[in-house]
Parts: sequence; C-alpha cells; structure tokens
Amino acid sequence: MTDELPDEHPDGLPELRASDADREQVAEVLRDAVAEGRLDMEEFEERLEATYKARTYKELAPITRDLPAPGVTPPPVPTVSMVKQPAGAGGWAGRIVGGDGSSRWGVAVLGGFERKGRWTMPKRFNSFAFWGGGVIDLREANFADGEVVVNCVAIMGGMSVIVPPGVEVLVRGIGVMGGFDHSEEGVEGDPGAPRVVVTGFAFWGGVGVERKVTKAERLRQKEERRLEKLERKAARQEELEESRRRALEGSGSGDLGHRDSLDEARSIHRAAMEQHRELMREHREARREERRERRDDRRDRDRD
Repeated sequence: MTDELPDEHPDGLPELRASDADREQVAEVLRDAVAEGRLDMEEFEERLEATYKARTYKELAPITRDLPAPGVTPPPVPTVSMVKQPAGAGGWAGRIVGGDGSSRWGVAVLGGFERKGRWTMPKRFNSFAFWGGGVIDLREANFADGEVVVNCVAIMGGMSVIVPPGVEVLVRGIGVMGGFDHSEEGVEGDPGAPRVVVTGFAFWGGVGVERKVTKAERLRQKEERRLEKLERKAARQEELEESRRRALEGSGSGDLGHRDSLDEARSIHRAAMEQHRELMREHREARREERRERRDDRRDRDRD
C-alpha cells in the first residue's frame, strides 16, 4: 500500500499546514498594505481575520495574491491617472495638493454635517451651526495650502475639528458663554506638515479640537504592541527555561552544587514573580486600551 500524498491546489500549492510564523508574515504584508492605502479598513479586517483562521498554505495564498511582497517594487504606475488629483510625493508634501478644495462650507441648523474621509481641505472652510453640530475631520484629508483656516460659528451648537498627529494647531476663536478648545495648541508640527488655524465665534456653544490617528493606524499600532508583548513573553520564557536547566545541571554536584541549585531556584522564583507582575501590568494596560477603543468606536458611530 502506498502512502497518500497531500492534495495539491490547482496552482501547485500542497495542503501543508501553515505555522504561526507564516500567518504573522501574511499579517505583516496586510499591515503594510493598509498603511500604504492599498486596502481600506474593511478589507484589512476581513483579510486579517481570514489570515489567523487559515490552517494551510492553500488558505493563506489567496489573501495576499493581489498585494506586492515585502521588498518587491510594484509595477510602475500608469502615466495617465484615472483620478482627478494632482500627483505628489509621499509624506506631507504629497498631501498639500493646491487647488480650491472639494468642500468650502458646512451648515447645521437643527441638524448636523460632517466632512471626513478622503477630501481636500480648502485654504478657508466656513462652518455654521445653530442648535446643531458639525464635524470637520482632517485625518485623511489633503490640503489646498500649507496653512488652512477652519472658521466656526456656533450658536447654541457645537463643532468638532479633528486633526492628525504631526499637524500644528492654532486656535484664535472667541467665545461668549461658550468657548474654544485650546488643548492641542503648542504641539510642534512635523517638518513640511500643514498648519491648521481654528477661528470663529461661539455663543452658548463650543468648538472642540482633537488630535487622533485614523482607525487603520490605531489597529496597526495595536498589532505592533501585541507582537512586542509576544516577543517579551517569549524572551522571559527562554530565561526561565535557561534558569531551570542550570538548576538541574547543578543539582548533582555535591554541597556546592546544592547551594548553587538553591540560588538558581530563588532566581527562578524571582523571575517567575516578575513575569507574573509584568503579565498583570500588561493585562491592565490591555483593558485600558480596550476601553479607549470602545470609547473611540462609540464616538465614531455617534458621528456616523
């Protein structure tokens, strides 16, 4: 009787079991893709979930089939662009695109408005809220100029201006029985980053300014922290195993070996206690992070 060979995929991939390292490699390609804008948030979450559920190479292969591998230069972009956006370099220089902006004003009367996602912030955006509210989200926006003005007039209403990290913020608004949030002032901007000036008038209302990363970036940072924790845990486990091995080697060497074994046992105990304390700290930090994420998700849903 002959041994059965593993089934093969039509592309030639055998039904071999994938390891944790294989899944992490695919997850890293996905994180790079969402950071570069090749995947949106929904696609990233779907593919990441499929990655950690995959058990074989056959299941892993389609997840990154349409993405460039790490270290591989993708094909050159066609010279004729199908998107009406000026070409730009990477980083902040690529986000200061000039032009008139895709939206220049917003009004909320007994209601609300929002500007978010991919849009172009003009040199001056005027907004008005009366018994209503508005959201001006610049985290994924391009900018018509290196300095832009968000003019907010809030009468018994409120405005929220959200900027990405690295952007300098100046607040020059006036509040009467209301106010403007100055908490994000004084933070130095990145080289080449735009400056956002928040101005206007608030009467029985308020204008808030927040500095937040995008949901995709927040998820990427969470993945990085998770991998760092796994690495620290593996390093601590290796130290404990090495201490146990030395203790076992010294246990058969007479009185001197006995004393060394006791010292090693004490060291193992101290290391184990330190590992327990570190795990408890990480657990508390994870719970705080989950609460922050739930709070941010609720805010995003409320705005939606």
